[in-house]
Amino acid sequence: MFRVTISGTFDALDEAGRQAVREAGGMEFTEAGTFTHDAGVSAFTFRCQVPAGEAPDPDAAARALAALDGHGHAYRVLRVAVTDMRDLKIRRKRR
Repeated sequence: MFRVTISGTFDALDEAGRQAVREAGGMEFTEAGTFTHDAGVSAFTFRCQVPAGEAPDPDAAARALAALDGHGHAYRVLRVAVTDMRDLKIRRKRR
C-alpha cells in the first residue's frame, strides 16, 4: 500500500468546484482521494491510497495524480510525497 500526498493550488475554481472539494474533504487516505484545503479553497492537500503489488511501484505518484484528475478541477502541483507502507517500522513501547 502506498500513501501519496499531493500539495498544490487550484486554477480558477468556481463556486460549484469549491463545493465539490468541500464534499470530498477529509483527513483519511482513500483510493478516490480526499482534500484538505485553506479557507478560500485555493490551496489544497490531496491524500490518496494506491494499492501495491509485490514489486516496488514507480507509478504510484502517477496513479495518485490520475485520481486527482478524476475530480475534474484544474490545479498546479507544488509537491508530491509517496510513502510505501511496507517500509514503515512500528515501534512498540516496552513495558
